[in-house]
Amino acid sequence: MNTKTQRTATTLFLITGLILAGSALAADRDDRLRLVVPPWPGVTVKSEILAQLVEPLGYTTEKQQLSSTVGYSTLQNGDSDAFLAGWVPAQQESYDAAMESGTVVDLGNNVNGARMGFAVPGYVAEAGITSAEQLADPKVAERFKRRVYSIENGSTVTDMLNDAIDADVYSLGDWEGKPSSTPGMLSEVEGAAREERWIIFYGWTPHWMMPEYNTVILDDPEGVYGDDNGSSDVKTIVVKDYAEANPNLLQLLDQFVLSADEQSEFIRAYGLEAGDLETVAHDWLASHPERIATFLEGVTTRTGENDALAAVKESL
Repeated sequence: MNTKTQRTATTLFLITGLILAGSALAADRDDRLRLVVPPWPGVTVKSEILAQLVEPLGYTTEKQQLSSTVGYSTLQNGDSDAFLAGWVPAQQESYDAAMESGTVVDLGNNVNGARMGFAVPGYVAEAGITSAEQLADPKVAERFKRRVYSIENGSTVTDMLNDAIDADVYSLGDWEGKPSSTPGMLSEVEGAAREERWIIFYGWTPHWMMPEYNTVILDDPEGVYGDDNGSSDVKTIVVKDYAEANPNLLQLLDQFVLSADEQSEFIRAYGLEAGDLETVAHDWLASHPERIATFLEGVTTRTGENDALAAVKESL
């Protein structure tokens, strides 16, 4: 049995046992779900979508605007209940510490197809740049002006880039890392794309940058951004005590899984097109009734008396 299968089996065992005990736990269920929500478009919209699924069932949601690092701490001390953006390996150290504490459970990925790494606009890939190994070519390095754009200093991924520069991976030793805010980095990409100048930057999916710039994430055989060419897990992490007290919501949280393309779709509507958060979430749900049915399979309202799917459809 592989790790993914083991995790799925463990989760199903936990859910099944808790549902069987559901009637006994009903009086003790918390009607509140406190979500850790870092200021990233993807998790912001995803958390709002979850809230619009949860609230018609008789629960309330509280979205805590915390960094991922602080969020792992509040999960461990019981001041938060769940987190929908446990990126691994980008957050590996924080994730490992939380899991070792025994206070949280990992429900597995809520996004399939996530990936991060060295990225270029589509016209650069079409010119033949498909692997980070090519950065060692002096002519290629000159086209990029020996600069790699990244997000905030102190972020795990920028530390990964700085470590690669220090170690001269892909002959990056004489390159300059250019950290910035995510909007700052993407404004550089936007300017380069308008003129079809070569630019290399930290990219990831799901994100609106993928369709907007026809972004291509380069092969990364040395694993600068993690194994398997930067493939990532985006995990749902729930406080163990909360999971045990709320089997109904645990089942919803376990079944709340999206594709990278689906998440990129609503990130674009919110992050790039500046749509209203509640409207973007509502419209995505309203246009994906089959996904709502998948999320809510076997889930009831908080009292256990009514069908969850009917309650959510009525709210929409």
